[in-house]
Amino acid sequence: MEQQSSNQVGEGSEATGFSRTSVLLRLLYTVLFLIVFEILRLIIQVVVVVQYIFLLVAKKHSEQLRTFSNKVSVYAYRVLRYLTLNENTRPYPFSDFPANIDLPADEVLFEKGQKSQPE
Repeated sequence: MEQQSSNQVGEGSEATGFSRTSVLLRLLYTVLFLIVFEILRLIIQVVVVVQYIFLLVAKKHSEQLRTFSNKVSVYAYRVLRYLTLNENTRPYPFSDFPANIDLPADEVLFEKGQKSQPE
């Protein structure tokens, strides 16, 4: 009876296309990328604060910070998709760094009709 039940488990893993070992391996990568995501979250928070300090002091936005934060947010999006099992490709550094999904807006608006000073 034990032999039959172990065969059924084996058949079930073949039918679903994955084994417990592969699930555990993905779980380990998930834990790693959860840590990476928390670091990304902190980086984004710091960039937001620095960008607003720059805005208040210089009265214009930093294009370099906008470009950098766009890349970080795209990467964070890919990490989240992997963590939530919506993407199977492991994020960077196990694959290529993701390309931009959307480019930053051409202009930064704060109130209706008002925009930041040109650089």
